[in-house]
Amino acid sequence: MSETLARPGLRVRPAAYGGAAAGLVLLALPFYLDRFWLQAGLFAMAAALGAIGINLLTGATGQLSMGHAFFLAVGAYGYCALAGDGTDGLAGLGLPGWLAAVLAVVLAGLAGGVFSPIAGRLHGAYLGIATLALIFIGQHVLFNAHDLTGGYNGRAVPPLSLFGLAFDDTELLVAQVPFGAVEKLWYLGLALLLAGVLFARGVLRGRPGRAMNAIRDHRIAAGVMGIPVARHRAAVFVLSSMYAGLAGVLLALVFQRTVPEYFGMALSLEYLAMIVIGGLGSVAGAVAGGVFVSLLPQLLTRYSDALPLVSAPGTGGIAPGEAARYLYGAAVVAVVLFLPGGLARLAARKPGPSEPPEAPETPTPTEPPGETR
Repeated sequence: MSETLARPGLRVRPAAYGGAAAGLVLLALPFYLDRFWLQAGLFAMAAALGAIGINLLTGATGQLSMGHAFFLAVGAYGYCALAGDGTDGLAGLGLPGWLAAVLAVVLAGLAGGVFSPIAGRLHGAYLGIATLALIFIGQHVLFNAHDLTGGYNGRAVPPLSLFGLAFDDTELLVAQVPFGAVEKLWYLGLALLLAGVLFARGVLRGRPGRAMNAIRDHRIAAGVMGIPVARHRAAVFVLSSMYAGLAGVLLALVFQRTVPEYFGMALSLEYLAMIVIGGLGSVAGAVAGGVFVSLLPQLLTRYSDALPLVSAPGTGGIAPGEAARYLYGAAVVAVVLFLPGGLARLAARKPGPSEPPEAPETPTPTEPPGETR
């Protein structure tokens, strides 16, 4: 029996046990944690989804994008407009929540498709500057299209309903534990994140992933090998936009109100920091970077009274959000200098003496994303 289990094809790796244990812990957390920690976890899940999307574009394909926040806004406000019933005086189609969420993701993908011809032909800093224009266009629309977005004050987010279950604050007793909106959304967020991770891993490990890596490493050589470079770049840009739209929908459901200021340039820079800290080209690294960057300001806010130099805004110290930017900015510098593979490489398990090393999910680029002319 022991010899059978020792065969390489039947050996159960410790990582499988660790993953199963972590999954059970995540499923049980809503029964024990308060609203703050569950909400922080949901923000981390949304950030991880968005980070996976931009990592497919920047880390795996080498396309620099500065407009990721624009597509999050399309997803968030698209859901509000599609699910809203117009009782608040703002435009709304009154669609079922699940249908509005799906169409909001599709809408983000269509927005990426409109821009994809440009994304297919530009690369490096040129694409970064072009996508930066999306942020300014988006901010102008969000602040001025009052009937659609609510202007500066934003608009309320209609609760999601799925299979007769409303993800609102109506209490639902589960094992004598009252489940409100955050507890219900926790399981929805876990399901979406798991689906996003599995789909991205499938893309990167298949033929599309190999083509993306070839384009990233050498665009001209990829074209010579017969890879349609412009078509792949455009397709990855659309896929990245849909991931961002899904993250925007989840963020809107957690916030319960969309505000234009949130979807600015700072958010796009945060997503770039996530994938650099987590590890370019790695799905696990994107998740780790998203969790790190999204949780840091919330933890600093939570424990600002006990931390030196960190205090509430206007009290003389460093605001928690500003302190978080300093810290993950320093983390980006440290990763670039000392850990090019990011947190994904740091957490990589070293193979034992009797088992061969695992091939990486995607090779870590040795040069910054993009090319120079």
